[in-house]
Amino acid sequence: MSNTPSPKSRSVAIIGAGPAGLIAAETLAKAGLAVTVHDRMPSIGRKLLMAGRGGLNLTHSEPLETFLPRYGAASNRLAPLIGAFPPAELRAWAEGLGEATFVGSSGCVFPTSMKASPLLRAWLRRLDELGVRFRLRDEWQGFDADRQPIFRHADGSTETVAADATLLAVGGASWPRLGSNGAFADRLWEKGVDVTPLRPANVGFRASWSDLFRTRFAGTPLKALSIGFQDITLRGEAMVTAHGLEGGLLYALSAPLRDAIARDGQATIHLDLAPGRGAAELSARIAAQKPGQSLSNLLRKAAHLPPVAINLMREGNGAAALPRDADALASLIKAVPIRLTGTEGLERAISTAGGVAWSGIDDGMMLKALPGVFVAGEMIDWEAPTGGYLLQASFATGIAAARGILARLDAMPAKA
Repeated sequence: MSNTPSPKSRSVAIIGAGPAGLIAAETLAKAGLAVTVHDRMPSIGRKLLMAGRGGLNLTHSEPLETFLPRYGAASNRLAPLIGAFPPAELRAWAEGLGEATFVGSSGCVFPTSMKASPLLRAWLRRLDELGVRFRLRDEWQGFDADRQPIFRHADGSTETVAADATLLAVGGASWPRLGSNGAFADRLWEKGVDVTPLRPANVGFRASWSDLFRTRFAGTPLKALSIGFQDITLRGEAMVTAHGLEGGLLYALSAPLRDAIARDGQATIHLDLAPGRGAAELSARIAAQKPGQSLSNLLRKAAHLPPVAINLMREGNGAAALPRDADALASLIKAVPIRLTGTEGLERAISTAGGVAWSGIDDGMMLKALPGVFVAGEMIDWEAPTGGYLLQASFATGIAAARGILARLDAMPAKA
């Protein structure tokens, strides 16, 4: 007769009520385990709800051979995990909760409601039906000598929770007011877990605007734009901020820009303010304008540049006056140099780079230095651009960790 216990005699503590933790809870509860999700915040899925303000980009529709390289250095480790729970399965999962999805013009996948709240409500109903318990305002403090998690409750008391396995899914350190504050790094480092320093990803960058430009244009969108940096050129949109630039184009370039600034103290990007027109065409149109008009009027009529673009040319040209020569103006329109001097902080970043090193995680998502403790989600050392890649990897690592837990507990002998 087998000595393997029935699943309900096994318990799992999940720390973190974000997408990675919740999908792991669902997977484990469906297998019959007793699951309790702990979170230090007073409500569930706060960062997911924040993402829903922009439409909740769940994943991306591009084929995996294009999709997986988006994860850069972590692609090889994430490939089998995403392959086991690919975008099509994430869409089917959402539709199973009553949230149909659609593919936008950019290939990004959204729920038809364009919100996170309906999906989260349906998800929590399912978790409740599966018997998943939630303990909110429980702040994880680390582990005792037996690798059991310790929590501090809202009243200041502490409690050690006995569990057969623990899953850490506490997120990175971006938007800390939503719950993920990066405190895990020191706690795991003390236990011998290698943690790469946390850095902002998908983040805005700082530029030294003049007071006049900052006052007039902070908050102004840049709708038709191309940005070049090193050998990368991307087209899309951005936003002028009081301290620099942010938005999709900057987020897509955030890793190389961040690393260049860390290395050199600055990074210069080049803005193409008329990406649909060549320099020769622009020069001809500028030269054909009537003489005597202001430079702003000339650029508005000849190149259809809005005031923010014209003033960006002035910022990029530094103290020098803008040239009147048609060829020189056209060249500047096609490559306005903007020197970036720093990144915005983690409190304004969409996601986090760095975290638990892959070298310390086994194939079942268990920490090698802490047997019985598993990890998932953004707290692991991977980063990706916006566009659905962040949530896809969070879900995939959460499911992989749950399956790793199931495999470990199934192999463990019954307790006496």
